[in-house]
Amino acid sequence: MAQAVLKSSLQGELEADIEIKSPPTKFYHMFAARPQDVSKATPENVQRCDVHDGEMGRVGTLLTWNYVHDGKPKVATQRIEAVEPKNNMIQFRVIEGDLMKEFKSFLFTLQVTAKQGGLGGVVKSHMKYERIDENVAHPETLLRVFVKMSKDIDEMLLAKEQI
Repeated sequence: MAQAVLKSSLQGELEADIEIKSPPTKFYHMFAARPQDVSKATPENVQRCDVHDGEMGRVGTLLTWNYVHDGKPKVATQRIEAVEPKNNMIQFRVIEGDLMKEFKSFLFTLQVTAKQGGLGGVVKSHMKYERIDENVAHPETLLRVFVKMSKDIDEMLLAKEQI
């Protein structure tokens, strides 16, 4: 499921493919249009998401996430870098917060594709980052948090489909 690509001693990439049963467009929509609802699906991982300065689904919009990582409350401010609704893709760059204490740069890409001939799809999460030094661990535990979030979101979307 998770795969790591280390470019140099400080740069790296991590990705995971997460199978979902809910409609890919609805899953993508949670991040592109309704990130404030992510906390409803996965409250143990995300407490809230606030939209600042901009409009959801638009490049340049700023979001602040309050989340839990390694058992500790954290905050991250992200700027939307790219949006491709036709491809269910959105990309966020972390610009402030706890991650910036350990990383020079952190880019997160989410793309959701439909399964061939069936229901559901695959969420591809991709993290590209540069650590501030060799003492900072690669963010595998953060990727695991996103995998858990994705499964929780999928369950919530499926429950809504049943209603």
